[in-house]
Amino acid sequence: MSVKRRFIAGAVCPRCAALDRIVVFERDGQAFRGCVSCDFEEPQPELDAGNEIPTRVNQGDADKTEAEAQVVQIIPTIRKG
Repeated sequence: MSVKRRFIAGAVCPRCAALDRIVVFERDGQAFRGCVSCDFEEPQPELDAGNEIPTRVNQGDADKTEAEAQVVQIIPTIRKG
């Protein structure tokens, strides 16, 4: 039985620093991540539905609020000629 591996785009191996060589796969019901360039492999922690992996996108400033919408007026340009 073959193991289905999925590459993770943009991931860097923590051991050999190779870019785009990290795969995730499942073995015996446990999720793992590993590098296809070196022998790095580690189990992935199980996440609750409400426990999201922190990333640069979802870990922005929590105190930021959306800016109010402002009305913008477009001024027409005058063409000479």
